[in-house]
Amino acid sequence: MGFRLEGIFPAALLPLLLTMILFLGPLMQLSMDCPCDLADGLKVVLAPRSWARCLTDMRWLRNQVIAPLTEELVFRACMLPMLAPCMGLGPAVFTCPLFFGVAHFHHIIEQLRFRQSSVGNIFLSAAFQFSYTAVFGAYTAFLFIRTGHLIGPVLCHSFCNYMGFPAVCAALEHPQRRPLLAGYALGVGLFLLLLQPLTDPKLYGSLPLCVLLERAGDSEAPLCS
Repeated sequence: MGFRLEGIFPAALLPLLLTMILFLGPLMQLSMDCPCDLADGLKVVLAPRSWARCLTDMRWLRNQVIAPLTEELVFRACMLPMLAPCMGLGPAVFTCPLFFGVAHFHHIIEQLRFRQSSVGNIFLSAAFQFSYTAVFGAYTAFLFIRTGHLIGPVLCHSFCNYMGFPAVCAALEHPQRRPLLAGYALGVGLFLLLLQPLTDPKLYGSLPLCVLLERAGDSEAPLCS
């Protein structure tokens, strides 16, 4: 289920670094739009009072701690080991996210109940969210298999919840759109270039899920090596 000490430090740092590289453009955009400079921003982030405020905010706890931990535990740590022996790792990586995407359909009920938009817009938004969460679920499933740890997917999930979906339209209309769009392109390019090296199983020790499949007589070399 991804709870082990072997390789825990690279499993915590490298997947998060990889995800931050993917979000290079949005991070640049956040920095450009922030009214304070880098030094002041770091002071705010590292201030104990800021963390105390966050830890007493139930919405922050839900989005940054509870949801990432529980969702990754259920849809990655619990579901992948059950599906993989039946269908193999590859199909399991793309099946788990479908359940993960459907689990977010409760937002439709909330929006319909409170009449937050037209019915068409609500279902269009739900379809987009399902697609986005399914792709993200496949990515964290890939991380879980390649690292053999749950901590990486949880930290990446928390980071993505904080960042939200990249504001590409806002970037296209931004006063500094050229360097910003270059940052978006560079982030995606570096992410694709570093995806395999930074998730190399040799960095994280033995992979429990791959060992389980080997004992069952199933070999999944592309993902386990």
